[in-house]
Amino acid sequence: MLPTVPLRLGTRKSPMAMFQSRQVAAMITERTGRAVEIVGVTTMGDVSRAQLTQIGGTGVFVSALREALLAGEVDLAVHSLKDLPSGPAAGVALAAVPPRDDPRDALAARDGAKLADLPPGASIGTGSPRRAAQLLALRGDLRCVPIRGNAGTRLAKVTDGELDAVVLAYAGLARLGLLGAVTQVFEPDEMLPAPGQGALAVECRAAEPGLAALLAAVTDPASAAAVTAERSLLEALEAGCSAPIGAYAAGTDTLRMQAVVISPDGSRALRAQGVAAAAGAGQLGRDLAAELLRAGASDLMRVPQEPTSSRNDVQ
Repeated sequence: MLPTVPLRLGTRKSPMAMFQSRQVAAMITERTGRAVEIVGVTTMGDVSRAQLTQIGGTGVFVSALREALLAGEVDLAVHSLKDLPSGPAAGVALAAVPPRDDPRDALAARDGAKLADLPPGASIGTGSPRRAAQLLALRGDLRCVPIRGNAGTRLAKVTDGELDAVVLAYAGLARLGLLGAVTQVFEPDEMLPAPGQGALAVECRAAEPGLAALLAAVTDPASAAAVTAERSLLEALEAGCSAPIGAYAAGTDTLRMQAVVISPDGSRALRAQGVAAAAGAGQLGRDLAAELLRAGASDLMRVPQEPTSSRNDVQ
């Protein structure tokens, strides 16, 4: 007989985090028969209003959930996978990667404008050095403005006239039912997503292999292989979550992967691509990282304290 005690799933309290955690909870129940209850956890990233580059990158969304997990307050935690630091965490195991959603970035601009339609010097809101650098590579005249807040807060800055546009993850907007705000979707050859973007991570305590095996029922092998390649690249580059790095791998038995390291002002970019069997996902990421490092990637990964506003601005 299956246990009747629900599994406690820890998650951030933001609307998007709650939505995606409910999706994972439903999938766990459907595939294993275990009931799951949602436990909201407040993280430093939710409380602080400082820019992510100043308080430790997107990893600040993860630490409180891991602490709750290790303290036994929750049994598992669900994260946006792109928020996970690239290295292993003591006492914590990555138990599952559910099917990945669309990894692309999306522009939301006033009056249905695409990037090419925006006026010279247009202001675009993004808290991501990766997005800012690639935007400036596409159009060096843009003014990239660092912003924080949930998707609704960011979109309101456009409708209120504070910004000309914002760039957000397409998957997040889809989960919140906000695709009507999207005016352009960037293909990977225009803007490579963050490693793991669009994917979720399910973690549990490493000391509970039985629970990890249960949670593995929600893993999608193709998604897991793709994000393994992307995160292996990030770890091999020894870069934080906020470094201007894009990576995208896709495929089933065979993975095709693209990666870019770009200077914060968008003026220089180093690119690499490769193909490997899905079983060699980790090595594929490490090989592309080595290629980028040989080409001088370390010099491009230095993120300024204040995100770049424009290629022509004096910092």
